[in-house]
Amino acid sequence: MKALLIGGTGTISMAVTKLLAEKEWEVYLLNRGTQKRELPQGVNVINADINDEAAAAKKLDGMKFDAVCEFIGFVPEQLERDYRLFNGRTKQFMYISSASAYHKPVSDYIISERTTLANPYWEYSRNKIACEEFLMKMYRENGFPITIVRPSHTYDERSVPLGVHGRNGSWQVIKRMIEGKPVIIHGDGASLWTMTHNSDFAKGFVGLMGNIHAIGEAYQITSDETLTWNQIYGSIANALGVELVPYHVSSDFLCSVSDYDFKGSLIGDKANSVVFDNEKLKRAVPDFKAEVRFDEGIRRTIEYILRHPEYQISDPEFDLWCDKVIAAIEKTKKEIFN
Repeated sequence: MKALLIGGTGTISMAVTKLLAEKEWEVYLLNRGTQKRELPQGVNVINADINDEAAAAKKLDGMKFDAVCEFIGFVPEQLERDYRLFNGRTKQFMYISSASAYHKPVSDYIISERTTLANPYWEYSRNKIACEEFLMKMYRENGFPITIVRPSHTYDERSVPLGVHGRNGSWQVIKRMIEGKPVIIHGDGASLWTMTHNSDFAKGFVGLMGNIHAIGEAYQITSDETLTWNQIYGSIANALGVELVPYHVSSDFLCSVSDYDFKGSLIGDKANSVVFDNEKLKRAVPDFKAEVRFDEGIRRTIEYILRHPEYQISDPEFDLWCDKVIAAIEKTKKEIFN
């Protein structure tokens, strides 16, 4: 079996690349070669910028695939380009969409592929919906063999998954935990969420590759473990061997602060309580089972980051912002109650 991954070295796609190599697929990655991650033996790299359609078409000339997997398509124009490049060149085109595309505000906390797609709060999600709609149109009208996959919050060893962090990622929040400083958690921390290790995601994804039942269908791939945000942050603190000092701030308030744009990622996603129903995936991939419990997976992540300083990216601006938000709230409390 022969697969082309557009991207192939990101949080989600790297796990897929590794698993395909283990299963002895003939694997090609099409990317610009800017991610200097060690690839499994036998993986082939096609150095090209897919946004340069003519150059990419030249590199792909004469090649055909059992599956083409698009990990970096965010707007419909990119999928229109992919259709031109891969129509007639692949038996299956797999598009990574997003579970954030599901209806917000939620009308039912149980999320399945039957849940309506609509998100007025996040442009990222609306673009993903538009990409899905284009691909389904190409499937219905032209027989383009698409499979849509919707991951939720997926993580690997390089970054700690959080609800609230700055522009430089999660390390500054981890540093605050280590220093015993209060850490902002959106809401009261009691809303429900799901974290999925990328190795578990890869098992479901690879199970759909070359799967005749997956053509023309959409699947969500997540863990079956449900956690509160307090449990998530508590597990991170436990992995660090420190005591968590939580500071709960309403999502509406966080979204009203102009320094950071949290409206999409919180109101349009993480502030909602959701539980994912993965029965459709399990019917298509009967041996799928998410096995990495969050407290185990996050321990691996913490250990890896502490051993690799290149992933400890400071964000003093966000650190100062957290202190200012907490101080402002505490001052307001004193003015109201004293």
